[in-house]
Amino acid sequence: EVRLVESGGGSVQAGGSLRLSCDVSGYGSFRNFIGWFRQAPGQEREGVASIYRYTEYTDYVDSVKGRFTISQDNARNTVYLQMNSLKPEDTAMYYCAGTLIVPNFSPRGGDPWPKTDEYKWWGQGTQVTVSS
Repeated sequence: EVRLVESGGGSVQAGGSLRLSCDVSGYGSFRNFIGWFRQAPGQEREGVASIYRYTEYTDYVDSVKGRFTISQDNARNTVYLQMNSLKPEDTAMYYCAGTLIVPNFSPRGGDPWPKTDEYKWWGQGTQVTVSS
């Protein structure tokens, strides 16, 4: 069974940094996507960043480009979200999620990134609070 466990949330002042970790277990292959999502009170869940673990293709929502970086460790057991230049509007519960196995993926070939409802397994979330 796939299991995802987030850690690393906390409270920081605007302009600060945090690194979130998502420990991934239970997959029999690295041919899948891990995404970071966030949800603020009263707002819809938003996709923040995604990585196709096999080739390390990455994708970001426009509002975090240049500030956030998604990556994985060498063993590909942990997916990170490095968040720099944090803003109060980044305050939310952050979740990591994983898709089913995707045997092949080529964004340059026009393959679409998975939608939120294609993520099957979800972690419990970690809170990020950015004060002004």
